Amino acid sequence: MSAAGTARDRIVLRGVRGRGFHGVFEHEKRDGQDFVVDVELAVDLTAPGRSDDLADTVNYGEIGAAALARIEGPPFDLIEALAEAVAHDALAHAAVDEVTVTVHKPQAPVGVPFDDVEVRVTRRREPVPVVVAVGANLPWAGSSPAETAASAVEALAHHPAVQVVARSAFVESDPVGGPEQPVYVNGVVLARTALSPASLLRALHGVEAAFDRTREVRWGARTLDLDLVQYGDPAAGADVVSDRPWLTLPHPRAAERAFVLVPWLDVDPAAVLRVGTDVVAVADLVAALDTSGVRPAPSAAAPDPEDLA
Repeated sequence: MSAAGTARDRIVLRGVRGRGFHGVFEHEKRDGQDFVVDVELAVDLTAPGRSDDLADTVNYGEIGAAALARIEGPPFDLIEALAEAVAHDALAHAAVDEVTVTVHKPQAPVGVPFDDVEVRVTRRREPVPVVVAVGANLPWAGSSPAETAASAVEALAHHPAVQVVARSAFVESDPVGGPEQPVYVNGVVLARTALSPASLLRALHGVEAAFDRTREVRWGARTLDLDLVQYGDPAAGADVVSDRPWLTLPHPRAAERAFVLVPWLDVDPAAVLRVGTDVVAVADLVAALDTSGVRPAPSAAAPDPEDLA
């Protein structure tokens, strides 16, 4: 990952060529000319590199078709606007962190001998709201699970591409599933990020690794657990839904977990979660669950949001 958390991996598509009618002059709108577009995508390619599955990456055929459609579509006066439109289309793919689009106009009416005119723009994703569940039930480096969870939230808040908006008060919860183990400390973090879901997940795993999280026993005890519960805003139909084994969104068991929903409701009384095809108020989900196994944790008060900045 780059210093800002953007994927270092790249998919580059060069030389998408088509005839368009972009330009400020009447003859450009009437006669048209050739345009060439290059697209460079910043994408985390770890998952497709391991799975060899097209569903885990960005289909560059779709990127090329979208760029050609923009070239041949409704005309813009400026190739700057054409580049912006191509970049917008590329960022609609959930796996893309950043895109650089270069538009070439080799027949531009420049008035002097020249080889090419090009405009290059680089755009990142707009920040979106995300929900992260925090849990721990083993001590780490002399810290209690509650202290570890608080430190993990602080570490996440210091990530250059993540803005922590709020953190719930911590709760204690009885273990659900897995082997016999200590009680958990749980909480929920509301944040905004310009990272793609894949890059955000990698960032969360990086924080877990810093606290020596291991994955040896399913649902076993752990020093730290950071789960990406929701990416985007389901109320606006702008959330990401994914059924990939390495990235399931929204979290497949969030609607059943009181230790996630209770602190989430605490920090955001208006919260909603996509459940199947429905968008359901978290308050309604909590009302339908047995919450007896969830209780306030000692010294569980939520921090002042300014302390997380």
